[in-house]
Amino acid sequence: YSKQRYNETLKMMYELLNKARKEGLMGLEGDVEEPSKSPIFTKYPKFLKDHHIRDFLCDTLRMAITGVEAFDLDQLLELDMEVHHHEATQPATAMSTVADTLPGLGIVAAVLGVVITMGSLGGPPEEIGRKVAAALVGTFLGILLCYGLISPIAASMTKVVDEEHAYLHVLRVLLIAFLKGSAPILAVEVGRRAIPGHVRPSFQEVEE
Repeated sequence: YSKQRYNETLKMMYELLNKARKEGLMGLEGDVEEPSKSPIFTKYPKFLKDHHIRDFLCDTLRMAITGVEAFDLDQLLELDMEVHHHEATQPATAMSTVADTLPGLGIVAAVLGVVITMGSLGGPPEEIGRKVAAALVGTFLGILLCYGLISPIAASMTKVVDEEHAYLHVLRVLLIAFLKGSAPILAVEVGRRAIPGHVRPSFQEVEE
């Protein structure tokens, strides 16, 4: 989630909340029920393609339209985010578990190679050398696959999940601020402050 993505999100939310302020929350019913036909959402194709983010926002607004209080809605959003985060981290956890087992498999390969080599003692040096090399290759592959491939993939997957969680948190605090009575521009500023620092747009950028 880049700074540009957050900028687009803040702009979209401002348009959405401004419409809600002028027409009431019921004015968003058409946008929420059919986001693909919404004049606001269709300006932001990245938002429409991300089905989880889209459903998170539309379901939240649907609950607000039905009259759920901001405090109760905030608890519901916290529960939704917690469940999604737990589910989304499971693949990365599984990858990390696989990575942790690979060095052990490399050690097993080395031990088996040594056992086979011991059975060849007294034979030609070339044959013993090949078996020792095979044992070392098994150890090398276990360590390489762990620290050079599987662990980095698991770390990358975890980073993606954490970034999505941070993005959902921005939407959550922005919506709750508006539903508690803040003006759209103030709610957007609350959302901007919740954005991680390395991708947070400046106040001037949001104002423009």
